[in-house]
Formats: sequence, C-alpha cells, structure tokens
Amino acid sequence: QEQPVESGGGLVQPGGSLRLSCTSSLFSFGDYTIGWFRQAPGKEREGVSCISRSDGSTYSTDSAKGRFTIARDYAKNTVYLQMYDLKPEDTAIYYCAASSNDYYPIHAFFAYAMDYWGKGTLVTVSS
Repeated sequence: QEQPVESGGGLVQPGGSLRLSCTSSLFSFGDYTIGWFRQAPGKEREGVSCISRSDGSTYSTDSAKGRFTIARDYAKNTVYLQMYDLKPEDTAIYYCAASSNDYYPIHAFFAYAMDYWGKGTLVTVSS
C-alpha cells in the first residue's frame, strides 16, 4: 500500500501523553512535507503540526503549540507526533498526510491537497 500508516493512538487520561507514529514502506518520507491532521466527532478536520521536507522547519497550530512536538527520523522513515498534557478536546482521529511540495510559510501546508493520506489512528482522552 502506498498510503502512510499511523500508529500509537489509544485511550489516555487527561494530562497524559502519547506518541503517534507515521511511516511508509513504499516511499521516502525525506522527500515529502509531512503533517498531522485530526478530526473530532461532529467537527471538521483541522491541521495540527507539520514538518518541512526541505529544511526540517516545523509548525504547530494554536491548539498544539506548547504541548505537541513533531519530529522526523530519517533512518526509520518515520514522523512522530509527541503529545503531552492531553485534554479531552484532543480526542479525535489523527491522520498523517504527505505532500511532495515545499511551502512558504510552512503552515500553508494545511491549505493544500495532499499526495497521500493515512487511514488514521484514534486518540481518546478521558478519565
């Protein structure tokens, strides 16, 4: 399969942490700008964090700033989303997406069509 594969979702208590992973066995993530989106029940999909293919710059939306970190492991062809201090409003399906383009500024990534989408991983924050 060509689409990225997400993992790492699950049930966590408020204030807890999770690390999501996104990988592909068929294309090199180093050639793509990679980002995370999420969609909560009854809400539209929104961007979370992204990392540039060209210079490794990152961007996180306001909902993620200070709590989520995106990072790339070239050797493992994997992009991670480390999430801290999770809140019930972070409950959503988290999707990984890849684009072969560069974006200036980087947050423009969220406004354009992606080349690949994963199927998502569910994160539930609840006590």
